[in-house]
Amino acid sequence: MAGVGLSAASAAAAAAACVPCRTWGRVFASLDPHGTLARKPQRAPSRFPACRKMASLSFLNRPDLPNLAYKNLKGKTPGIIFIPGYLSTMNGTKALAIEEFCKSVGHAYIRFDYSGVGNSDGNLKDCTVGKWRKDVLSILDDVAKGPQILVGSSLGGWLMLHAAVARPEKVVALIGVATATDALVTQFRQLPVEVQKEVEMKGVWSMPSKYNEEGFHHVQYSFIKEAEHHCLLHSPIPVHCPVRLLHSMMDDVIPWHTSMQVADRLLSTDVDVILRKHSDHEMKEKADIQLLVYTIDDLIDKLSTMPH
Repeated sequence: MAGVGLSAASAAAAAAACVPCRTWGRVFASLDPHGTLARKPQRAPSRFPACRKMASLSFLNRPDLPNLAYKNLKGKTPGIIFIPGYLSTMNGTKALAIEEFCKSVGHAYIRFDYSGVGNSDGNLKDCTVGKWRKDVLSILDDVAKGPQILVGSSLGGWLMLHAAVARPEKVVALIGVATATDALVTQFRQLPVEVQKEVEMKGVWSMPSKYNEEGFHHVQYSFIKEAEHHCLLHSPIPVHCPVRLLHSMMDDVIPWHTSMQVADRLLSTDVDVILRKHSDHEMKEKADIQLLVYTIDDLIDKLSTMPH
């Protein structure tokens, strides 16, 4: 099984030791070989100033598929692509924080909306995990240039794994935040049999969620059945690049054990599971963002020293 890169306490300490500043700074805490905190040397200033104008909204036109809204910040490779969670848009806290970080270091960055969500075209009722998988691949194939680090949040963590399997030559690293691999299917199958049959008859599952104003996500039964075709945890996952899985031990939506299952299934030998003892499913508090940015920065450094 893949090892746990940092304990919950060490991860929290690493996050807390990050030095925030208006341009994100370039001084982060790292763990030396003895497990103690050490400062990383400051990288050369970027040619992209932190006050750079926000990337403008663009649309990817796709024949026979909904047009995708995206924002593309030009810069160095590896580029970063943020893959949002279920029904989330490109304008969430994590997506915007990563953009500010990428501006400060001059790396390319893409954030986008799934079809049927946010500014993208399409009808949400027609969407499936498979169609959103195609959205991610469209961004990778038609917008992104060169090698990419994928950052997937919740459902986006599931989709990033699919993208890495489908495009191993372009995806060079993965960062999952509360990775929800197979989660929707798993949660549905854990319901009592009579409830599953009732959902099948009604055609919709009112899935409880504290992140929805109604207190429920209304998930089509057809969406759940289609998602079954994209489950990954039943067999080894043929991903060989570096993977970092961040998760809160207090996540009451996707248990942190899911990240451990993903780590166990990945064929990559470079997998770290980083647990935070305190936080929630969204992982968007200051310390969570600092840990996420530190993880991206660390992977950029690692990739720069790896043989091509």
